[in-house]
Amino acid sequence: MKYVFLIAAFNALFLAVLLLQKKPKALHDKILFYWLIYLGLFTAFYTFSFHELLIRIQHISRFIISMFLLHGPFLYLYIESLTTGKNRPAKRDLLHFIPFCSFFLYLLISLLFPEYSSRIRMDHVTIKVEPPIVFVIFLLITALSGSVYFFASFLKFKNININILNNFSTTEEINLDWLKTLVYIFGIIWSALIVIAIVHHIFHFASMAFCTDGLFLSLSAFIILVGYFGLRQKEIFTRFPADGHNFVTDQRTKYQNIPLSELEIADFIGRINSIMEKEKPYLNPDITLPELASLIDIPAYQLSRVINEKFGCNFFDFINGYRVNEVKTKINDPAFSNLSLLGIAFDCGFNSKSAFNRIFKKMTGLTPSEYEKSNPGI
Repeated sequence: MKYVFLIAAFNALFLAVLLLQKKPKALHDKILFYWLIYLGLFTAFYTFSFHELLIRIQHISRFIISMFLLHGPFLYLYIESLTTGKNRPAKRDLLHFIPFCSFFLYLLISLLFPEYSSRIRMDHVTIKVEPPIVFVIFLLITALSGSVYFFASFLKFKNININILNNFSTTEEINLDWLKTLVYIFGIIWSALIVIAIVHHIFHFASMAFCTDGLFLSLSAFIILVGYFGLRQKEIFTRFPADGHNFVTDQRTKYQNIPLSELEIADFIGRINSIMEKEKPYLNPDITLPELASLIDIPAYQLSRVINEKFGCNFFDFINGYRVNEVKTKINDPAFSNLSLLGIAFDCGFNSKSAFNRIFKKMTGLTPSEYEKSNPGI
């Protein structure tokens, strides 16, 4: 198992070096860099000495346990940085590290009272002592921290999906399904092992080494996967320089309370329909809400609002609805009989076979090949 931990530590530090060379670096790259450095050093230190520290040097082992409080904040801030378009961290982000700082400070102060400090042990199987209530509370906070941050991350994913569909016509290379799956699996494993650790400290059951080995084994797998996929992850919401044409990522924006007159709505709808029919911007496979807003000369938040409220769909479905209709038109046109279905799909703005098949069936109830066979003109 030691070799698995060493491989994970090496991978974390190696991927951090690769991130250091990435230019330009977005905020999520910087957060991932520090996260990987922390995970790499943390795992390496555990690999070489933690089992002995549990027994011989209790002071150090306590501080190492407190560092588990860093994992949740790093995860949450990484996800948030991918989806908010922030260029630098905010001061309020430091609040996430208060539990860790408090636990660390408590452990430092406890060193001034040897008799009290001797009761703060990480293994209660070989030596059974009653741990101080404050220490138990901090352990509970450590356990809850992981679950709270995993839950908060899932809430973030829900908002992310809404924002992506309201701003992009394709989710290729920007979806966070990989991270959502990792968080889900790791969250279950982490929570289960933390519960075992709590049981150990309260009821003196099982070995602390069993708990920490399990945590670090799952953490090792997480390190390798999040580092690999995180290195390739693109920033999702990059800001546009043009005023009023930024991505719409806040559904409670102040502009939603500003009424639109029927005349303004009719004008917006007319301009949208005219651009879509004459210039066919949906043929651009990477068209986004701000880019379409710039073409129509409408603020992005107003374009999003009109599409949501008057066309009854999000930007993703709005654009792909035009693409599907374009595909159906070309399937029915003998002039395009020399093209394959995939060739027609790419010609109509789709950029992958899987996305084309999924979206076409969602909007027509048929796969592209089923539609082609059911069309009497083919």
